[in-house]
Amino acid sequence: MCSSDKYSGEKNRYWIPNLDINKKVITREIQYYLGPESTVRPYTREGEDGFLITTAGECLTDEQIDDICRKSKEAWERQVAARAKTNSGKQLKRPLHQPVVVSRGDTSVSSKRRRRGNDRDEKFEVTNAEGIIVS
Repeated sequence: MCSSDKYSGEKNRYWIPNLDINKKVITREIQYYLGPESTVRPYTREGEDGFLITTAGECLTDEQIDDICRKSKEAWERQVAARAKTNSGKQLKRPLHQPVVVSRGDTSVSSKRRRRGNDRDEKFEVTNAEGIIVS
């Protein structure tokens, strides 16, 4: 899963795809797995986003990558839970998109409108179910 490239010095560079890997998690875990001199940074290789790992030793093992993916999933789940908790009861960022009730189910007053005459100012009357004018 890792691609390697040697460069000047004694360190190896490896690339892994970022699929299922949280940047904060791999950054936090890389020195635990590969030693204090190891670094990781975002890197695009042949058009695919991933991470470039620089280390004096070998690349991450499949088990280590699986562990990072598991921890990444847990981190994303915590973020979603925290976001849901902080957004409950919060004002909308777009108040113009606040839902407005247009109608509700069964009501006692009908919303039928009837045109009254041929006046240019188009006056309307609201009637209830029996046809009695209510406004």
